[in-house]
Amino acid sequence: MSEYKVKFYKNSRNGKESVFEYVKKLDFKNKGKVLKYIEFLRINDGYLEEPYSKHIKGKIRELRIDFSRTRHRIFYFTFINKNIILLHAFFKKTKKIPINEIIKAENNYKDVLNNQFLYE
Repeated sequence: MSEYKVKFYKNSRNGKESVFEYVKKLDFKNKGKVLKYIEFLRINDGYLEEPYSKHIKGKIRELRIDFSRTRHRIFYFTFINKNIILLHAFFKKTKKIPINEIIKAENNYKDVLNNQFLYE
């Protein structure tokens, strides 16, 4: 039985991996917490109940990482061949998710679908 794999969204135009860059820039404690949640998502086959994860739109879900006063959010979806694609990450500052953050995740989702070979 194969396990789920986590993959970072890769922009098909410039090759940038924005979620990877977001995580890389975090301080040691925050990075550890975020990576722990990503691993938790992987070992649970891409699905976590609230409050750890929440449905956003279509196939897109939100990984919710709350740590003292910091609130990291990573949009993701489960893809073919047991791949979890991390689409977009941001630091949540407001009560509601800003619509532009959802739009970024949706655009990245469409980019993944149009460039599936990048995730094989």
